[in-house]
Amino acid sequence: MKTDFIKDNDFEVVAESVKPDSKKRVVLPKVLNEPGVTYRVYSNNIGQIILDPQVSIPASELWLYQNPEALASFNRGLEDVAQGRVSEINLDDL
Repeated sequence: MKTDFIKDNDFEVVAESVKPDSKKRVVLPKVLNEPGVTYRVYSNNIGQIILDPQVSIPASELWLYQNPEALASFNRGLEDVAQGRVSEINLDDL
């Protein structure tokens, strides 16, 4: 099975002795409960389970993730902002 969904092997215990309820549901601890997040569920043949967090994006923004050049440019812009490499411009001067 493909395991490239594991991005970090530094796992930590976030809950102990969690049991399914009568409907076989498991409640996630608050530390994993983020608004807008869903989970892809993986299991192996010995019963281990991995929850891979997923988020949805609007269809109108999908083009950015399908265009490597545009995504790289966007990420460079974010890095510039994070590093303080920004300047103020007056749009009337353009």
